[in-house]
Amino acid sequence: MNFDDTPQEAEFRSLARAWIGANAPRQYEDELRKSSLGRTVLKNANILEVAKAWQKKKADAGWACLHWPKEYGGRGSSPIERVIWQQEEGPFGQLSRMFIIGHGMCGPTMMAFAREEHKRTYLPPLASGEKIWCQLFSEPAGGSDVAGLRTRAEKDGDDWVINGQKIWTSGAHYSDYGILLTRTDPTVPKHKGLTMFFLDMKSPGVEVRPIKQASGASDFNEVYFTNVRIPDHQRLGEVGDGWNVSLTTLMNERSAIGAAVSTGFPELFEYCSSLMLDDGPAIEDRAVRSKLANWAVKASGLKYTSMRAISALSKGERPGPENSIGKLVAGSMIQDVATYALDLQGAAGVVSGEDAELAGRFQAMLLRAPGTRVEGGTDEIMRNIIAERVLGLPGDIRVDKDVPFNKIPTKGRG
Repeated sequence: MNFDDTPQEAEFRSLARAWIGANAPRQYEDELRKSSLGRTVLKNANILEVAKAWQKKKADAGWACLHWPKEYGGRGSSPIERVIWQQEEGPFGQLSRMFIIGHGMCGPTMMAFAREEHKRTYLPPLASGEKIWCQLFSEPAGGSDVAGLRTRAEKDGDDWVINGQKIWTSGAHYSDYGILLTRTDPTVPKHKGLTMFFLDMKSPGVEVRPIKQASGASDFNEVYFTNVRIPDHQRLGEVGDGWNVSLTTLMNERSAIGAAVSTGFPELFEYCSSLMLDDGPAIEDRAVRSKLANWAVKASGLKYTSMRAISALSKGERPGPENSIGKLVAGSMIQDVATYALDLQGAAGVVSGEDAELAGRFQAMLLRAPGTRVEGGTDEIMRNIIAERVLGLPGDIRVDKDVPFNKIPTKGRG
């Protein structure tokens, strides 16, 4: 691996650093630096409005969705320049989390499968943050098994009529558009009868119900479709080829989420550096130091595994399975880190919210951690990807592989 910038990369980094230094919303810097998983809030401002304003400012100056083609609202930059930008954006990158699904998953899918006129119409306002997109895949009967979905799409003239339910849809309550995976043919094996569309989330018949989480937040939603009509020209890919289309989305999803997962270790180290225990500073306690050392090694391993992917990008190569590994390790690590931080707080650890120690940073982190281990593929899915695609181990036995979807037994059948 080579950690040094090439002359071209160094020049790009200097340009990015100068523009961010002159234009970033510095009034929110301290709060953004203190934010963590499950806890990104601004006390005196609406974070969604601040995020959209920052994204629009970047877009107007040519710094939005750097790796996208210019005609779709991007800059036409190389993948490594995108990584450099993310490094330089620092805490202000927290504001981009509102757009991670649209920019990292929906946009690439639209680029690959939408009609050219739709790309030119819908992608620039997506890149600029003026329109927010969500991904409508998971269902009550099909989460990690995406192909088990039951939302129906039936052809009616030039339209498709959609009926069904999605769940755990991040950001649906503030999204303008979404990409939707449906079942158009239940008489073929489950992977072969799927078709994908994009739709306006304000369409008649779309109902969004936020889900109240244990933390008190409502980041996820249930979405119901009742006789929702979608024009055929908003279909992505061929009828019945939705599974192949969805692989583009899922691959980008795991890349976007895997690259963005935090570990909680920097926050824990900072906390232990200032915490006083009954017998002295926590950072001098042998048991605490042992825990920190173990997590420091993991965090370092994740850092350099990520660097391996960045090095590959710099050479124009395609990264391997690094993001699946990163998500698997970081997802469980942040849960363990948050749990240990609350152990150190003792009885005070049961208090959450602004009245809690550190304003409830680790409480929010712990309550959000299980979602991190599920979204973008559960730990089990990540292990399967690593086992089958990296280690070359035999695939899972799938007894329903060639069975028509409407013949697969369910709990409701005798």
